[in-house]
Amino acid sequence: MTETKQCQNCRNSFVIDAEDFNFYEKIQVPPPTLCPECRYQRRLTHRNERTFFKRKCSATGEDIIAIYPPNASFPVYEQKYWESGNWDAFQYGRDFDFSRPFFEQFKELQQLVPRVNLRNFESVNSEYTNQCERNKNCYLLVASSHNENVMYSNWAQYSKDMLDVIYVLEGQLCYETIAAAKPYRLFWCKDIENSFDCWFSFDLKGCNNCFLCFNLRNKSYYWENKPLSKQEWLDRFSAIKTGSYSAVKSLQEQWLEVLARRALHKFADHNKTVNITGDALFECKNVHKSFNMTRAEDCKYCQDGLEMKDCWDSTEVAFKFERCYELHGSANVSRSTCCNICWESHDLYYCDLCSYSSNLFGCISLKHKKYCILNKQYSKEEYENLVPRIIDHMNTMPYVDSKGRIYKYGEFFPPELSPFAYNETIAQEYFPLTKEQAIEQGYRWKDPEPRNYQITITPAQLPDHIKDVPDSITEEIIGCSHEEKCNEQCTQAFKIIRDELQFYRKINLPLPRLCPNCRHYQRLKQRNPLKLWHRKCMCAGQKSEMSAEGGSASGGRNEKLGTGYAYENTIAHFHGNESCPNEFETSYAPDRPEIVYCEQCYNAEVV
Repeated sequence: MTETKQCQNCRNSFVIDAEDFNFYEKIQVPPPTLCPECRYQRRLTHRNERTFFKRKCSATGEDIIAIYPPNASFPVYEQKYWESGNWDAFQYGRDFDFSRPFFEQFKELQQLVPRVNLRNFESVNSEYTNQCERNKNCYLLVASSHNENVMYSNWAQYSKDMLDVIYVLEGQLCYETIAAAKPYRLFWCKDIENSFDCWFSFDLKGCNNCFLCFNLRNKSYYWENKPLSKQEWLDRFSAIKTGSYSAVKSLQEQWLEVLARRALHKFADHNKTVNITGDALFECKNVHKSFNMTRAEDCKYCQDGLEMKDCWDSTEVAFKFERCYELHGSANVSRSTCCNICWESHDLYYCDLCSYSSNLFGCISLKHKKYCILNKQYSKEEYENLVPRIIDHMNTMPYVDSKGRIYKYGEFFPPELSPFAYNETIAQEYFPLTKEQAIEQGYRWKDPEPRNYQITITPAQLPDHIKDVPDSITEEIIGCSHEEKCNEQCTQAFKIIRDELQFYRKINLPLPRLCPNCRHYQRLKQRNPLKLWHRKCMCAGQKSEMSAEGGSASGGRNEKLGTGYAYENTIAHFHGNESCPNEFETSYAPDRPEIVYCEQCYNAEVV
């Protein structure tokens, strides 16, 4: 059974197949009315990771850091107080009103129940971190754990002494690195494993001392994919002014050229998988249209998950996560539907910030509770009689948002119920909108708070070389070089903190010219979108098909053909001189410039 529907959000058509229908029937929810991409965007509108505010704890009056502004319409408690027994979430409980839509009642409850300022467990000197645990001396770190001296980064684990990285595991002394496992001293690198002392490189494994290299395995002292003696490499590297901003900027442009037009790209990144479609999938089985998943089985339309089974449409979830639908930001949850940031629980429905609980419907900030609806306690029999009536009511009297979108049972929380403005959430990172577009589509937008500082130095006034930077730079307020020209949550100004300056001096790196938010967005642009296109392998026999127009290339195994570039194969492939017949689902859009090979052709050339 297959059905094509029109998304009530973007109006594009999408397909619900037999596998989807089987899952929906199993968990007893109706088919969705939004396409997978719009469902993902909707979940992200409830996730603020990196927008921090200084404010008072609503209970104690103490100064705290929070992901909610001081003028939030609901109470915000400091984490330890929120977790304590000093307050009772039951005091906000109410009867269900069958004369009004469920989401309308839930929204009223949201305005009363205290929320936790942020999620940061067992960390030391790491106030400005969120969705984190067991970090020490970290700053502006998100969704990371077991790190020390890591700043301006996301998804770092068991790492030390790093700045401006994303998706790094067990790393040390890395800067501007994306997706690396066990790296040491990597700078402007992407997709690296077990390598050290590499600069401006891509897709290396078991390598060291590589500069502007790509697609290498177990190589040492390579420069633009050509071998050098150790002394030749060191002599050439000593001539590179890594501490100069102008020199590094030129090298960055060369590196982006390598990424886009010279390197081979495997259609998808996966390892130890069976029957999968998506990208960045590891130890997965029967996982489809999903991204950044590890040890998952029988899942679909999921993102950023760990240890999952039998789940659809779940984002940022982990650990013994089973039989869930439309969940976000949760851990150790099973048999639950449409929940936001819940943990160590089961059988939850439309719950927010609930933990160590079971059999809850429409509850907020409950801990160690069961058989509750809208934060009110019921007996087991009362609960089991009332929940089916509420589900029927949600279908007969659905919530209709300001844009006319209809929300019945089985639909995740409407964006109107998010405690954040659209541009405060990571929806803005993956689905960027202008203020006008966001408002037109029915999202809230938050204009920047008035700044009570004066920029004391512009990017053009910064010393070009780190050796010329005085200690007093930590007292300056630096203007972001994007100013107000971007749509990347630019803070317009930033400061260099003392530990950060020491890092730049230790490695001999120039000062950045962009604020941390804009730097974060530049890294995101180097990652593929969480979306799939059907394509064929670009291997055309002895050469690849041409890459996109523009740019220049030198060295390596690429040659210019007309206005594009072709990769010249180094070995005969299974299809001989004919074009490769393999087709696949890939996160590389057809109009992108990269040379994309199927796994067979990629392995023949690289592995």
